[in-house]
Amino acid sequence: MAIPLGLGNSYYLNVLVFVGIHSLITIGLSLLMGYAGQISLGQAAFFGLGAYTSGILSTKFGVSPWLALLAAIFVTGGIAFLIGAPALKLKGHYLAMATLAFGYIVYIIFNQASSLTGGPSGFGQIPRFKLGNFLFKTDVHYYYLVWILVIIALLISLNITHSRVGRALRSIHAGELTANVMGVNTAKYKIQIFVLSAVYASVAGSLYAHFITFLNPSPFGFHFSIVLVTMVVVGGVASVWGAMVGAALLTILPEYLRAFQDYDILIYGSILLLIMVFLPKGLFVGIFDLVKKRKNRQ
Repeated sequence: MAIPLGLGNSYYLNVLVFVGIHSLITIGLSLLMGYAGQISLGQAAFFGLGAYTSGILSTKFGVSPWLALLAAIFVTGGIAFLIGAPALKLKGHYLAMATLAFGYIVYIIFNQASSLTGGPSGFGQIPRFKLGNFLFKTDVHYYYLVWILVIIALLISLNITHSRVGRALRSIHAGELTANVMGVNTAKYKIQIFVLSAVYASVAGSLYAHFITFLNPSPFGFHFSIVLVTMVVVGGVASVWGAMVGAALLTILPEYLRAFQDYDILIYGSILLLIMVFLPKGLFVGIFDLVKKRKNRQ
């Protein structure tokens, strides 16, 4: 919370706001992938649904941004439930392909429904959040808003992982058939965590829309879904904390690598490769394992 006080450059603060927005999505994706063992390549679509629902309601219908955020949660959660009920009967690569197809469909709608979404050109003048007479108009204001919501999402997620529900999710990840035999309602838990991960992405989308104040389809395509999955895997797929570490690394790292111009992609890929080779469990778990090994040797 003290970070904005020590940053003189608003650009860095802007990057940290995006770290928080990406952390919200990856926390939900970590619950889905790392705990329930379900692969989703459609999180960018839920992110976009949250952004567009909130942006359209507040801009074209004059709805308060806070009410628009809540409406986006219900819309995205409802769509996630309708998609998840049949899709989560699939497993492995088939589930990944189903969520990928869903992401493509949503992306096409964003592009083609130009009367509502503005099409490829998008639309702007999205209002900022406001509490009474207080307007979240600066990066500092927005930084605190985003990170307070990230902390709330983190606490909810940690509560889930350390509860009976968390143990049920881990049993599904270990073996769905075994979990069913032990009395775990796998279908119910899979749908619930799928909807929760979509809700997290929706909230992140609303925050994005009212921060950028402009929307077009390009940030919500398939490429961003892959980036989100990479964030979770690099940070540590079986850890909510790891998802945040991955989101921070893969949001901040490209900003520093821009100085290398044409070689930035090569360096970026090499760093990811080294992490996967030497820390296959992800940064968060891998670093702790290395520290434990050093202590045991001593």
